[in-house]
Amino acid sequence: MKHIALSFLLFFSSLSALWAQGYRNPVIPGYHPDPSVCRVGEDYYLVNSSFQYFPGVPLFHSRDLVHWEQIGNCLTRESQVSLKHTNSGSGIFAPTIRYHEGTFYMVTTNVGGKGNFIVHTTDPRGEWSDPIWLEQGGIDPSLYFENGKCYLVSNPDGYITLCEINPQTGEQLSPSKKIWGGTGGRYPEAPHLYKKDGWYYLLIAEGGTEYGHAVTIARSRIIDGPYLGNPANPILTHANKNGEGNPIQGTGHADLVEASDGSWWLVCLAFRPIPGKTHHTLGRETFLAPVRWDANAWPVVNGNGTVALEMNVPTLLQHPLPGRPEYTDFKSKTLSPEWIYLQNPDSANYLFTRDGRLRLCASRATLDSDAASPTFVALRQEHFAMEASTAVRLQEARPRDEAGLSVYMEYHSHYDLFLRQEDGGRQSVVLRYRLGEMTHIEREVLLPEGAGEVELTVQSDAEFYTFSYTLRGEFHALGRMNALYLSSETAGGFTGVVLGLYVVSASGQPGANADFSYFKYVRK
Repeated sequence: MKHIALSFLLFFSSLSALWAQGYRNPVIPGYHPDPSVCRVGEDYYLVNSSFQYFPGVPLFHSRDLVHWEQIGNCLTRESQVSLKHTNSGSGIFAPTIRYHEGTFYMVTTNVGGKGNFIVHTTDPRGEWSDPIWLEQGGIDPSLYFENGKCYLVSNPDGYITLCEINPQTGEQLSPSKKIWGGTGGRYPEAPHLYKKDGWYYLLIAEGGTEYGHAVTIARSRIIDGPYLGNPANPILTHANKNGEGNPIQGTGHADLVEASDGSWWLVCLAFRPIPGKTHHTLGRETFLAPVRWDANAWPVVNGNGTVALEMNVPTLLQHPLPGRPEYTDFKSKTLSPEWIYLQNPDSANYLFTRDGRLRLCASRATLDSDAASPTFVALRQEHFAMEASTAVRLQEARPRDEAGLSVYMEYHSHYDLFLRQEDGGRQSVVLRYRLGEMTHIEREVLLPEGAGEVELTVQSDAEFYTFSYTLRGEFHALGRMNALYLSSETAGGFTGVVLGLYVVSASGQPGANADFSYFKYVRK
């Protein structure tokens, strides 16, 4: 009898864990801005913007809105997205994902390219269509389906504008009509339409994607307005007394979803400043908050219009996921969808050896290039405190060729730890920074002849990156760099720090390559 009672106790304790009260924000850490979410039955799908990185628009799946797995990217072919000459202030801006009658639609903007476009698929884990280009301009386009019609909202001329379109052809079926200008905050953007209790609700962001960011909402009985704003706007912001001192800032650019149990939730972007500073390095991340709808009333986000790191609220039945692997040994001879490239890569420069190493082949482009894609493949930094390491062998190199590990924010803002080929055949380990117009060698150490494979390591806390290398089992410290210089406030742009493996030919001549035996990323 005791064994039966114990079995029931264990069963119900595990069940209560699945129904756990609370979760931790951000639900998708690191550079994952501008989230949009949709539900299909018991499944949830979420996309983020990607700017100058390829593949474009990371795609996530969840069963509980808390635990997310990246299952692919929406833009995986150059025929879908051209990223030539893009940087962290251009490329693929905020996407929206919607599902209608068996088809998933993702609409977004290629800034610096041809503007707004749609791709679609019936299998989100498979390939998406080539772009269907749209006439209405602006950024942050979103789709709304109703009664066999599809409506597009975006913000040309700084005003939320609506039209009817054919989502399969892109044809605009009605004139563009301005429907709301927001509450007076700058940059009214990120519009999304919903219908609830006979009202059309228009959710937008205002204030710019900085400390003054906010989410506001308006409603109308008819889809093309007029829309009247919520007297309690904004419904989410940390630019007020409630949000003052919160370790999360810049909350905004939200999307709403009704869960399968009838509860409502909001995903939004925000950033985590370096403690005690006004700078952030990890980029804008994806956060989650519950939403309350009273009868015939406006939505209330998390009770007081803020979000927290620790959310002590009821959740859906939780379905934990393993998350991004800490260790990648490349023996599968494929890269998971989390790996990203700068602009459109030349696939010939990314190979796998027979013994399961990642071989990168040098090209003319360097990490300082803003007009071409260097041989560089990276993962997002997701935590302030982490350790990233790799083991690299530089081969067939000419003097000044290099290969290694880069802590990369933008082409003019990165810290590099690498092997460099020297005259006479030996190699050095070098620590260098590029900040604005200045490039400086912080430390260089000449290695013994025939050094071979070298392990390169970067550790970080919120304020510093610390660099070291290990050769033949012997550890060597090299120095540390201030994280502030890689922050968005210093370097600019809309992305966050990524950790990249790379190789560069100093002469622009082909030939040099580098074999990486693994990449390890550990949260500290």
